[in-house]
Amino acid sequence: MFYEADQPHGLPRNPFKSLIVPRPIGWISSVSQDGVVNLAPFSFFNGATDHPPIVCFSCNGPHTEGGYKDTLTNIEATGEFVVNIATWDLRHEMNASSAMAPRDVDELSAAGLEAVPSELVKPPRVGQSPVHLECVHLKTVALPSTLEGSTNNTVFGRVIGIHISDDIITDGFVDMNKFRPIARLGYMDYCVVDNHFTLTRPG
Repeated sequence: MFYEADQPHGLPRNPFKSLIVPRPIGWISSVSQDGVVNLAPFSFFNGATDHPPIVCFSCNGPHTEGGYKDTLTNIEATGEFVVNIATWDLRHEMNASSAMAPRDVDELSAAGLEAVPSELVKPPRVGQSPVHLECVHLKTVALPSTLEGSTNNTVFGRVIGIHISDDIITDGFVDMNKFRPIARLGYMDYCVVDNHFTLTRPG
């Protein structure tokens, strides 16, 4: 099939997000200027560069109480955030933290997760996650939106601190069989990295 991206596709659900898969999940913790912790997952997330390490994620749509979502508001106000990597064992907590909650709700606590202090930034880390990236805000890029009343903002952050649990390291390498990160597919579908292969570059 073929359809123009701004025209009806004729399928039950928009297939676009089922084509760019799997997408890593950036489980972002941040803190408001009033000290309220926020935790939310974002599937339009990835690494952008590695020298220096920079990550990016898109925070789309408004908050139900008006204005930007808490994650974007907090990061632009404080300049800091943490990327926690969601794993198979944390799939239900990750999903619970995706609910649109009132601004005064601490989603990390509400999901039954342990908040542990970061080393270099104020937002706490998800204690149960085996990987955390402590970040400072670099810039927010406002992208076009075709939904009335909605926004598309991509946040770039420089990673200044990296935590890796010793439990997922084998012989000096991150062991995917122990790590088991999850990723977003289309619709309400996810996958888990539990099968991988190695290819050596030619030359």
